[in-house]
Amino acid sequence: MKLKKVKIGQLLIEKGLLTEAQLKVALNEQKTSGKKLGEVLVELGYIDEDTMLTAIAEQLGLEKITMDEIQVDSSLKKYMPENLARKFMAVPVKIEGNNLYIATNNPTNIFAIDEISRVTKKEVTPYVIRNDELLSLLERLYGTEDKLFKTAEAVEKRILQSGKDSNFLENLAEDAPVVNLFDSIVGKAVNEGASDIHIEPDENKLRVRYRIDGVLHEILSLNKVLHPALISRIKIMGDMDIAEKRVPQDGRFKIKHNFKDVDFRVSTLPTNYGEKAVLRILDRSKAMLNLDKIGIDDHNMKIYKSIIEKPYGIILISGPTGSGKTTTLYATLNILNSIDKNIVTVEDPIEYNFKIINQVQVDEAAGVTFANALRSILRQDPDIIMVGEIRDKDTAEISIQASLTGHLVLSTIHTNDAVSGITRLVDMGIENFLVSTSVIGLVGQRLVRKICPDCKEEYTPTKELLTRIGYDENSDVKFSHGKGCDKCRNTGYSGRIGIYEVLKIDSGIRDLVNKNASNDEILKYAKTKGFKTMYESGLEIAEKGITTLEEVLRVTTIME
Repeated sequence: MKLKKVKIGQLLIEKGLLTEAQLKVALNEQKTSGKKLGEVLVELGYIDEDTMLTAIAEQLGLEKITMDEIQVDSSLKKYMPENLARKFMAVPVKIEGNNLYIATNNPTNIFAIDEISRVTKKEVTPYVIRNDELLSLLERLYGTEDKLFKTAEAVEKRILQSGKDSNFLENLAEDAPVVNLFDSIVGKAVNEGASDIHIEPDENKLRVRYRIDGVLHEILSLNKVLHPALISRIKIMGDMDIAEKRVPQDGRFKIKHNFKDVDFRVSTLPTNYGEKAVLRILDRSKAMLNLDKIGIDDHNMKIYKSIIEKPYGIILISGPTGSGKTTTLYATLNILNSIDKNIVTVEDPIEYNFKIINQVQVDEAAGVTFANALRSILRQDPDIIMVGEIRDKDTAEISIQASLTGHLVLSTIHTNDAVSGITRLVDMGIENFLVSTSVIGLVGQRLVRKICPDCKEEYTPTKELLTRIGYDENSDVKFSHGKGCDKCRNTGYSGRIGIYEVLKIDSGIRDLVNKNASNDEILKYAKTKGFKTMYESGLEIAEKGITTLEEVLRVTTIME
């Protein structure tokens, strides 16, 4: 199949999806980073990948497909070896006579299409597919699980032959088998969309678990003799002290995986069976920087956008660890970011690098705390300040001072819901009148797992459950859940989405805060003004078949 060349930038401008100014910024960034233009446009938040690929597919006369439409056939590997598939990021999905159909996220790479055709001696027809789905297809067809076990067996054999000499074990961390084992564990985690890797010794084994969609899954159970070499490898990568095993350590490193940069934050912790390591995966290619894509419903989005348009005041994002607060902050900054604003952040850690925005990394050992950094930022003529987290009275007081002197301040706070963010500040020792005059909005959020599309089915909940969530027990309402399949590890879930509640501070709430009203009193008033709780937002997407009732009830509380 002969494809014509397409200038992505001009195509998107012609379709009204991109401006000339945005293209100019992206082209300058492309020169610096060396990345593909499409990748840069998505990273800058100018366009989402789905929209871009749809436009390219239409222009080239190609079909855009999803993973749900593909039946993975292992026999296709004989037509296209793994090294060719990974080199050109293309996966064979169908063969008809002399025609080989491939899925790719870069159909404009004519050289790759021609080279695949030359090597396979087939006429090649590309389908267009999203990058994350392409990586999942690569994993399914050319999976790493067998390689992991074979590599682990090779390392285990070498260690057992060595007599477990400690010096040998530490030196082994630089040897190819251990490096390959580590790379395979990390690569598989990235491919499967894990957020964390847990490498933990037990009494008789070494366990490897991935956190996927917020839930831990055991992936590997290895011989414990692998533990010292693997932990040493992790410490080398994270620039940590290999010899120190008695105290916790932290580190960071970056790898290139499938042509993209992936950052890792590493933490080790001494346990009774040896050091445990947790690797947090910060895959910037999957960073959700589009506020319209993170799950906020139309009702709450309208309120939230009216809040972030204010020139000054504090906006707080609340929720427990792992509820997506940083994602919401980053998506908000992406909307506010422009060349005519001086935006400064102080973060721990910096998880995504923005153009134009000035970002400061907390370093408590060097005296760079949230509070100290904030004091310096106020002398930098900022318009907007983002504080990674308000943890103490000192940071809260400086944030309030900043908001009262004409700055918009965004931050997070660890509370169960939006309303509790107000009383949390008061509990820190902040005067009620300062809270009421500085805070302009609060967001409460959680992440719920989405139903796996491959095993989704409708069902009718029990009468008891329907009554509990406010329906008539004879209601014929239908909900959905996942039966469980290979694609979702038999969990019935795949991916996550946010559910939100947005509280806009008005004069009535200010009066209640000044009177030291309880959370229940503030909530009762807010609901008379149209406030929608996380539970109500969650119930809406459960009714649409996006998540299950069980998930909504797992992470929220029914508000009477």
